[in-house]
Amino acid sequence: MNHSYPIYTADAECQDCFKCVRHCPVKAIKVEDGHASVISELCIACGHCVEVCPAHAKKVRVDIDRTRQLLAQSEVPVYASLAPSWISEFKMLPKENFIAALHQLGFAGVSETAIGAQVVSSQLARTLRDFKKGVMVSSACPVTVDMIRKYIPEFTPAITSVLSPALTHARMLREEFDSEISVVFIGPCIAKKNEADRHPDLINTAILFSSLIDWFKEEGIDPWNIETGPEDKFILGDAEEGALYPIEGGMNQTLAAHGGCDHINYACISGVPALFQALDGLRPEEVKEPVFIEALACIGGCVHGPGTKHVSPGLLERLRVISNTSMRSVLPDRGTLNIAQNYDASAQNDTKISLQEIKQALRRVGKISIEDELNCGGCGYDTCSNFARALIDGKAELNMCVSYLRKMAQKKSNAILRCVPAAVVIVDSNLKLIECNQRFADLFGEETQLLYEAKPGMAGADLRRLVPFYGLFAQTLNSGEELKRDMLRIDKKLLSINIFNIDPRQVVGAMLFDVTSTEFRREQIAEQAREVINKNLTTVQDIACKLGEHMAETEILLRSIATDYAEHHIEEIVTK
Repeated sequence: MNHSYPIYTADAECQDCFKCVRHCPVKAIKVEDGHASVISELCIACGHCVEVCPAHAKKVRVDIDRTRQLLAQSEVPVYASLAPSWISEFKMLPKENFIAALHQLGFAGVSETAIGAQVVSSQLARTLRDFKKGVMVSSACPVTVDMIRKYIPEFTPAITSVLSPALTHARMLREEFDSEISVVFIGPCIAKKNEADRHPDLINTAILFSSLIDWFKEEGIDPWNIETGPEDKFILGDAEEGALYPIEGGMNQTLAAHGGCDHINYACISGVPALFQALDGLRPEEVKEPVFIEALACIGGCVHGPGTKHVSPGLLERLRVISNTSMRSVLPDRGTLNIAQNYDASAQNDTKISLQEIKQALRRVGKISIEDELNCGGCGYDTCSNFARALIDGKAELNMCVSYLRKMAQKKSNAILRCVPAAVVIVDSNLKLIECNQRFADLFGEETQLLYEAKPGMAGADLRRLVPFYGLFAQTLNSGEELKRDMLRIDKKLLSINIFNIDPRQVVGAMLFDVTSTEFRREQIAEQAREVINKNLTTVQDIACKLGEHMAETEILLRSIATDYAEHHIEEIVTK
């Protein structure tokens, strides 16, 4: 991850949702191994990806530690340039309290960026008085400046040749105090970090309001409950009309108030898509009237920047800015400070991709015909053709295509079902088939086989019309408990069935085995065993019978011998 760029991705938290791709107006996102990272060369730092990321994987470089390091250098004073939208973000906070809190952090002084905005308006008003035809686009918003430089480069000459209010204010502070001071911008804009990185001679670091709030908490500072003193006031004075800059039309209002610009057609365009819609495809020379565009990247203005907390409705945020603005009917000339700045185009040219290459890329995700191109936007690109371009550019991966993933999952499922030696069926809570394999159809006769041939998988078929034991499926769906039957007799077949949960009470599957032949073989073996046992019993009985006869004969013989021996012995004794 690139921590040097203001926006980066925490890969471990990125969860394959591609929401950042969908919302990035310039598609400056690269997806690799399922993780979406920002392409800094293409990025305009609008912060949409940070705002929409559901996993908070898109991070903003905090820069608090860098600011602390500046404050630790006691020999170099650090001044805060405070964006005028502070009044909306820190609602009901007296300016003295805010200044005191920043003083407690170590800032030598606090000044409003709106002071710089007033100088910008004053110098632009002089230019507009002599502007006769064409388009001028404000340079106040760094996001829109980068967007034009990179993506509508033909309008780069139309960007007003002055520094932004933040850079102008930083120059004012350095001229007022010392060129060696440090300046820290505090505001709602991530892109100000890019400005600081590009102009380190003017702004040292830029931190967001949200980061400042966290910093206050870390230091145990509560701006709403802090002691203030006479030193707690804005240096260079309080801002007046420049405080309108953070809301739509605020800059135009200050320009018009300078007078002499009634011939100008003022337009305020907020939101990057709206600016693309207004300028993309337009040639600057086609505009025959003088037009000044106040261009803002954030809808509603800076009060809705990505560095704000959005703690109240947008209308109230704008009203707080208006009520904090002191607008004179006639505005003074704000001096001759040198704030000239030229902007160079930095066109991000599209890779030259042929139609044949696009077709080949589409084939990789199974899109052979025009009908296959769903243009669903699930990948983050509005058309399948643009997704194919991203594939070729190496910004996207095949598995970002939802229909491709579904087809691949279906193919894998079908392959598994074909190879499984069992009959398999999957049904929903209404006992409608979601999927089955050929073996399942073969179990239940010719009619089911014909149905499977006509519609492989038989999705949508009613299980109740296919099998008589659908009640077992209903039982599992109702109870959520899996069911097993070792032997289920269906006509002349014996089935072994195991019903299991896929999504409890919503989707169940079953594996069935025809055990008829197995059971028949078991009966044969059992019958043969019984015959052997009977023969053995007969043999044993016959042996026992013969043994009995033999024993009886033996006993008679022995008795006879014993009797004869006894009688002969008696006769011998009598004779003697």
